[in-house]
Amino acid sequence: MNQNEIYANRLEKKGVRATAVRLLVFRAMIEASEAVSLLDLENKLVTVDKSTIFRTLHLFLIHRVVHAIEDGSGSLKYEICSGEESCSIDDMHTHFYCEVCHRTFCFSSIHIPVIELPDGFHMNSINYMVKGICSECDKKGKCV
Repeated sequence: MNQNEIYANRLEKKGVRATAVRLLVFRAMIEASEAVSLLDLENKLVTVDKSTIFRTLHLFLIHRVVHAIEDGSGSLKYEICSGEESCSIDDMHTHFYCEVCHRTFCFSSIHIPVIELPDGFHMNSINYMVKGICSECDKKGKCV
């Protein structure tokens, strides 16, 4: 089975028909080493229309192919859910936003503690964001 077939199978398990554009967006997100914004995907997929990428991300969110991260930069960042069936609490790990280079990093090994909510409240997601200076910017001596 080739990579496109693997990606198509993963999308279809979540109820998303695997079109050529959806596979391009999915592949670009998997290949990214960090959470990506709409602008990041637009810059990477220059042959794909901005509105098509936006609609694809929206569809991926609805079907829990990806989850969105609010990092305080003014634009949502998106990350592929690790589970093949749906996003789980394990996908809700710590994220780090570099205030110098404006990248958002995923710290998958640093899990967010699950909290007890009062009766009648149900958790759908957790957003745990740490802000500061990333190691690359620190090495270059850049500061906020």
